[in-house]
Amino acid sequence: MEIRRVQNILGFTFMSVFAIFIGLYPLRFIGLPYNEGLLGSKPSALLESSLYLTGFYAHIFLGGLALLTGFTQFYPKLRRKRLNLHRNLGKVYLIAVLLSGTAGLGIAYFATGGWIPAIGFAGLAVAWLFTTANAYATIRKKMVDAHQKWMIRSYALCFAAVTLRIYLPLFIAGFGMEFIDAYKIIAWLCWVPNILVAEFLIVRRLPSRAKIKIQ
Repeated sequence: MEIRRVQNILGFTFMSVFAIFIGLYPLRFIGLPYNEGLLGSKPSALLESSLYLTGFYAHIFLGGLALLTGFTQFYPKLRRKRLNLHRNLGKVYLIAVLLSGTAGLGIAYFATGGWIPAIGFAGLAVAWLFTTANAYATIRKKMVDAHQKWMIRSYALCFAAVTLRIYLPLFIAGFGMEFIDAYKIIAWLCWVPNILVAEFLIVRRLPSRAKIKIQ
């Protein structure tokens, strides 16, 4: 088996396991009081806002749905043998990103830690919406190669939900940082390196073709 293929299998397995685990993570909030979990650090006045709570839950639950459907888009056999399923899951991903990203942009202003994480999470939301919109626009034009590249970027940003939950306990338990200090850093660290890795993968794995038409 070629080294490149082994790397692809290991990478897809890693991505899939974490996507499923973190994608299902929001289910733990079902039945949980408003002042527990991630909301425990929020001011009580904010938790009385039904608009904020709606945005928060829309963001995490639909973000989880995006994680769960998004990784399937990179499974070659699904694209080859079940194209309609691939397309339908892609539509679910698109809608989930649109709603979760918009909600994320709305609640970013209230991020714990002040303006540094607020700008970081707002930037993530904008970049996620932008890359996903381009993924949709290119496939509508049947530009498959460009669509694949934009989907890699989009899902790399979606995967920020995973990297955030890896880095946060690492910085707190491993480096002994306070939650707020770690959160300010991770609001940027959870997604900026992801998009850089995405660009590396695009250059390394995808050929530079102008357009590939769907037959």
